[in-house]
Amino acid sequence: MSNVILKEIRRAQARIHGRVRRTPVLTDGRLDEVCGARIFLKCENLQHTGAFKARGALNAVLALDSATLGRGVATHSSGNHAAALAWAAGRLGVAAHVVMPRTAPDIKVASVQRLGGKITFCEPTLEAREAAAARVIEETGATLVHPYNDPMIIAGQGTVAMELLEEIPDLDVIVCPVGGGGLAAGTAVAARALAPGIRLFGAEPEGAADTRQSLRLGVRTPVANPASIADGLLAFVGSLTFPVIQAEFQGVDAVPDSETAAAVRRLLNVTSLVVEPSGAIAFAAASSGRLGIKGLRVGVILSGGNLDLDRAPWLAAS
Repeated sequence: MSNVILKEIRRAQARIHGRVRRTPVLTDGRLDEVCGARIFLKCENLQHTGAFKARGALNAVLALDSATLGRGVATHSSGNHAAALAWAAGRLGVAAHVVMPRTAPDIKVASVQRLGGKITFCEPTLEAREAAAARVIEETGATLVHPYNDPMIIAGQGTVAMELLEEIPDLDVIVCPVGGGGLAAGTAVAARALAPGIRLFGAEPEGAADTRQSLRLGVRTPVANPASIADGLLAFVGSLTFPVIQAEFQGVDAVPDSETAAAVRRLLNVTSLVVEPSGAIAFAAASSGRLGIKGLRVGVILSGGNLDLDRAPWLAAS
């Protein structure tokens, strides 16, 4: 399976080339001191729509045939994938139907609306999201572009690690966020191909640590009532993504919201980078001392920058 996905990552890289940003990799000695390691930040907070999700969404949409595209696309998302799909569909002139939880941050709702997405709100549970999306698809004939449990999405997200390792090939470790697992699975496939000996760590909220729990139990196991300031990481790890994470990751750190909030603030103060909690959680894990990365060269994926400054995370976590 990994070889097939690797081929798809390379196809995705060619398919979306010139349409998404090749985001910078930044360093800062002050962050190295905090982490006790050489830190390389892959700044997907600077990507179109403010998150890595633009890669997977555009790859998935471009892979559809014209007849399918004509009926539109649909998804369910707390925000970043919703905006990415609306953006990708808008580039091709097709409709994007988006189911969002009524608790989605205002900044993410506004982004989807600005990009032309047609929003249906639902209760903030996975069951409600999936049921609402099924109704929208039945009513419109649109094609589901799942936020993470889709090979084309995984392939598109894998281009993040491809770019990182093309630029910094001698990394010892990559740390990335884990929600539904599309980014993590894509990272694993790309990293194993380009740097077979590299160590991979995930980071997820302590209040939504379903991947860590699933790894411990050996089977996908959801967390009841997941909650965190990292709203983009509340999804249940996917059936396609979990086996890849299980096979390739050395561990997944469960990060308290207080540490994630502190990471958002430190990145803003030290580097002037605006990073949302879901995007800063990998840096929070890297700076925690729990990963055993002292003295190593560590790639950290900052996955998104859609920070609602009216609800500062360090206030929400206090």
